[in-house]
Amino acid sequence: MLFKRVKPIDQIIATAEKKSLTRQLGAFQLTMLGIGAIIGTGIFVLTAEAGQKAGPGMMIAFVIAAVVCAFAALAYAELAAMVPVAGSAYTYTYGVLGEGVAWIVGWALVLEYTIAASTVCVGWAGYVNGLLAHAGFGLPHFLQAGPMDGGSFNLLACLIGLAITGLLVIGTSKSAKVNTVLVLVKIAALTAFIFVALPAVKDQNFTPFVPNGWGSPMGGIGVLGAAASIVFAYIGFDAISTAAEETKNPNRNIPIALIGSLGVCTIYYLLVSYAAVGSVGAQPMLGPNGMALEPGTPAFAAACDGSQALVCSKEALAHVVRLLNHNTIAAFIAFAAGIALPSVILTMTYGQTRIFFTMSRDGLLPSKLAKIHPRFHTPHIITLITGTFVSLFGALFPVGILADITNSGTLFAFIMVAIGVLILRRTQPDRPRPFRTPMPWVVCPLAVIGCLLLFLNLSNEAKITFFVWGAIGLVVYYLYGHRKSHLARGVEAD
Repeated sequence: MLFKRVKPIDQIIATAEKKSLTRQLGAFQLTMLGIGAIIGTGIFVLTAEAGQKAGPGMMIAFVIAAVVCAFAALAYAELAAMVPVAGSAYTYTYGVLGEGVAWIVGWALVLEYTIAASTVCVGWAGYVNGLLAHAGFGLPHFLQAGPMDGGSFNLLACLIGLAITGLLVIGTSKSAKVNTVLVLVKIAALTAFIFVALPAVKDQNFTPFVPNGWGSPMGGIGVLGAAASIVFAYIGFDAISTAAEETKNPNRNIPIALIGSLGVCTIYYLLVSYAAVGSVGAQPMLGPNGMALEPGTPAFAAACDGSQALVCSKEALAHVVRLLNHNTIAAFIAFAAGIALPSVILTMTYGQTRIFFTMSRDGLLPSKLAKIHPRFHTPHIITLITGTFVSLFGALFPVGILADITNSGTLFAFIMVAIGVLILRRTQPDRPRPFRTPMPWVVCPLAVIGCLLLFLNLSNEAKITFFVWGAIGLVVYYLYGHRKSHLARGVEAD
């Protein structure tokens, strides 16, 4: 049933060709695009989360996550180049595995983008709360975190989510020049951190190196548990893949940009994590039984009450620099996060509305959801619904749990894309491929195995949420989309 209705790729491409784009991006522009999309909350905030799960071993976790994402990116790029249209993995799956599986992937992407935006809201709030506190304008503690994180309501996370929603309803487009400036600001902040923290590294802070071991599929702790969370720090690479239609010589430039951006970011991440661990230490907080506490739980919040440990900080990089008595640079890092991260929230929230749009265009969701505002010419209903959930999740849940939930949808989509590449290599070997995944029968299976391994090492809350969300999605599909889709009714998409 799930695999019966397949939307022909030629039909998908024909729709896209009505508005073709000019191929103008080279390898350097694509690499910068990727770096800008990748560097964000993952490194600015999840360094503390990774430290609690893996201790100093989080440096290995950054490498594991980068390798898995690189395999997935190479598979992703082939389908993005073949089907360069809106909808990301949802659209690719529709043309390979069928409508039912495409719905599941699209439903997972809704979870990914929405929760990813909430995650960045919480990360942004952590830095701004720290900046305000050290300027003498700090909010009461119960308004700085959600109930699971020792507070009641993360006010700033909620407010930034609502503010971005308002901007998207009114209508806003990101300027390429503004994006370049924000990329440079983020890189400058990371460089400043490395410059200050690296000379303070002490050998004893790396012992024990893997205090929680390599991980357990049921626990979400250890090096693999940290790697599963750190995937969030790399997922922006799909900005490169989805730019395939605008790329000159994509078979050459896409792999250069993918490997280049992942390589540059991994080097930065390793330097940042090495400097953070070596300068102030990153040993996990332990419970009464001597085992590491699960981050994002009330027990962990209680253990961190009043602690200056890196793993307890909600503004990890600024906190480290502040402990090293460089308050001005700490303020700059917090300021950089404060002005750069909202653009990521905007991108994630906007991306989720595009997934909704595409699913609505295919008849799988009510067309009224994609109604355009008469004055602002934006999909205000979808945007308001999305923004409300982004803001509430950011206000109520800790960053680590949100990141893991995001990664559950992301890893599932990566698995489906890698499988789709192999199926198309068998069923449509002669179809033009502007970019071809190198050694696909090695790269794609490794992408599937790597993503599955990391999925199993996500927190239990993330895995349960993913399957509950998926079950809800199947109910919605069979009650509405299965009967109403344009493919089922034999009508053309709008």
